[in-house]
Amino acid sequence: QVQMVESGGGLVQAGGSLRLSCAASRLTSSTYTMGWFRQAPGKEREFVSAIGRSGSTLYADQVKGRFTIFRDNAKNTVALQMNSLKPEDTAVYHCAAGRSLTRSIESYDYWGQGTQVTVSS
Repeated sequence: QVQMVESGGGLVQAGGSLRLSCAASRLTSSTYTMGWFRQAPGKEREFVSAIGRSGSTLYADQVKGRFTIFRDNAKNTVALQMNSLKPEDTAVYHCAAGRSLTRSIESYDYWGQGTQVTVSS
């Protein structure tokens, strides 16, 4: 059974940084598009960033220039470096593995349980 486990969430002040990590088991992450999504209370889950098998990346407009996604194929992990955090970045962040480089939630087949990120003002 595929498992994806996120870590690195926490409480940070506005302007601070966090690095999220996602470890995949029973799944070779290098053969999948790996993505990050987030869900704030009362809101739908939304796309944050994704990295394709070739290393191409996508970012949501709200995080472009502040967040960086990268993968370590040797460790079968994908990470999200988040800088200049804002209170509106507060959400549960989920990693996901999918078939193509896309912002569409429906294209991602495997999901982690999520890690909470809280940004205080």
